[in-house]
Amino acid sequence: MDIRLAAFERLLTIMDELREKCPWDKKQTLESLRHLTIEETYELADAIIDGDLEALKGEIGDLFLHMVFYCKIGSEKKAFDVTDVLNGICDKLVYRHPHIYGDVEAASEEEVKQNWEKLKLKEGKKSVLEGVPASLPALVKASRIQEKVKGIGFEWEHRSDVWKKVNEELSELSHEVESGASQDRIEDEFGDVLFSLINYARFIGINPENALARTNKKFINRFQKMETLMNEENIQLEESTLEIMDIYWEKAKLTEHS
Repeated sequence: MDIRLAAFERLLTIMDELREKCPWDKKQTLESLRHLTIEETYELADAIIDGDLEALKGEIGDLFLHMVFYCKIGSEKKAFDVTDVLNGICDKLVYRHPHIYGDVEAASEEEVKQNWEKLKLKEGKKSVLEGVPASLPALVKASRIQEKVKGIGFEWEHRSDVWKKVNEELSELSHEVESGASQDRIEDEFGDVLFSLINYARFIGINPENALARTNKKFINRFQKMETLMNEENIQLEESTLEIMDIYWEKAKLTEHS
């Protein structure tokens, strides 16, 4: 037997045994697993951002377990089993890759994406945006919305036009703030700024979620280094001034380059 199939069969067998014998596993439902799966997905994302391939291997395993768990519960409900799930995704991949399994030509990544969105509409979806999950984090959701509409040609032609839109939205935000507009109006304009920046990120080949995650990590590391430097000199952070903290912030930045 192929070692990949043997490993997957082993996981399925263990899942069957846990569901039958383990008190915790026996109690789990689709609903109780949901938040745990979300947590595991974020842990996987952290491993990718950290470039930690060993951690990534473990997190992928955790998600595999969750997928098998959902299939097990589905089979108990007589709704679907792991075979149905795997055949379903295989059929979908074949159908949505006619440039591989059919006679459609697609010479670039963009053509593949456009074909993908057009095929989804043929499947009966009423809107290009129908497949965007409502519960996605707003930053990721904005990226997905923009990618979806791009797939059917609703897209700026030039990068400079997108940057012009960013500046236009920044100007409108500044106007609302300076004119004392309501918080709702300011929030609307701030959202427009973020949406246009995310759009620009796509045009320059940047994933905005990854970029912000890296900046968050950089800030945390730098701030914690600042705290360490201040503690080493017996300076209490809570009793310090912004001017003093700024000095140690710059020192922390220097340690990154050294």
